Amino acid sequence: MTRDLTQLEILTELEPVAEQNLNRHLSMAKDWHPHDYVPWDEGRNFAALGGADWAPEQSKLNEVAKAAMITNLLTEDNLPSYHRLIAEHFSQDGAWGSWVGRWTAEENRHGIVMRDYLVVTRGIDPVALEQARMIHMTRGVPSPEGGTGFLVNVAYVTFQELATRVSHRNTGRVCDDAIADRMLQRIAADENLHMIFYRNMCGAGLDLVPDQAMAAITTILTNFVMPGYRMPNFRRNGALMAKHGIYDLRQHLEEVVQPVLKKWNIFERTDFGPRGEQAREQLGAFLANLEKDVLRFEEQRDRLLARAAARGAMQPV
Repeated sequence: MTRDLTQLEILTELEPVAEQNLNRHLSMAKDWHPHDYVPWDEGRNFAALGGADWAPEQSKLNEVAKAAMITNLLTEDNLPSYHRLIAEHFSQDGAWGSWVGRWTAEENRHGIVMRDYLVVTRGIDPVALEQARMIHMTRGVPSPEGGTGFLVNVAYVTFQELATRVSHRNTGRVCDDAIADRMLQRIAADENLHMIFYRNMCGAGLDLVPDQAMAAITTILTNFVMPGYRMPNFRRNGALMAKHGIYDLRQHLEEVVQPVLKKWNIFERTDFGPRGEQAREQLGAFLANLEKDVLRFEEQRDRLLARAAARGAMQPV
C-alpha cells in the first residue's frame, strides 16, 4: 500500500506541469482593457456632484438581468478571499506564485469593468450594490467543503471557473444590450482559460495520485456550492437565474460537471486503488441522483412558468 503524498510533495512534483501550463496560458491570453467596454458617454454626475441620484426608472435592465449582474459582480468582488485561498493552498514560489499573481490580476479586471458598466449606465442602485459588497467581502469565502489542501482546492476552482463562465455568458444574453453582452463574453473567455489551467493541473494530480485526487473531486462535487452563496439575497437571485436559464441544474450537470469528468476519463480510468474506486462509485451514484433532480427541477419550473403565463394572459390590456 503506497502512502499519500503530502501537499508539498504534490506541489513539487507538479511544478513543471504548472510552468508548462502557465506558459500555455500566457501564449493564449489576450490583453484587453476594461475602459474599452464601458459606454462612458452615458455617464453623468450623481447628487454629491450636483447631479441626480439613482432611481429605478433609469435602469434599462430587466429584473433577471439585474439579479444576474449583481450576483456575478459580487462574486467577482470577493477576489481577495479567493487569492488568499489559492496562495495558501498552491504556493507563492516559482511557477505556482507566478500563476497566482497573473490569475489575480486578470480576475481583477472583471469586477472593474462590470462595476464601471453598471454605474455609468445606472443599471442598478449603486448604493445598494456598495452595501452588499461590504457585507459580502466582510463575510469572505471559506475553504471549499472537504477541507484544505491543493487537490481539494484545484478541483473546486476547475468546476467553479467553468460555472462562472456559463453564468457570465448567459447573463450577457438576457441584458438586451450589445455592449453588456460583449463585455460579459470577454469575461467568459478569461474564465475559460483559467478553467483550462486548473483542469489540466487537477488532471495532472489524478495521474500523480489517483486515489487522493479522486477522493477530492468526489468531495467537491457532492458538496458543490457557487462561490457567492454567502452574499445577500443569493438564494432569491440564484433561484431567479435558474428559473430563466442563466445557471440551472441541467447546465451545471451537462455544461460543467460532465465535460470535465469526461476530459479526465474518470469513469474509464484503470489506475484507482480501493479508495479511488470507492470515491468513483460514490460520485457515480451522486450523478445518477443529480440527473433525477434535474428532471424534477425542470418539471417544477415548467409548471411555474405556465402558471405565470396564464396569469399574464388573464390580465386586462
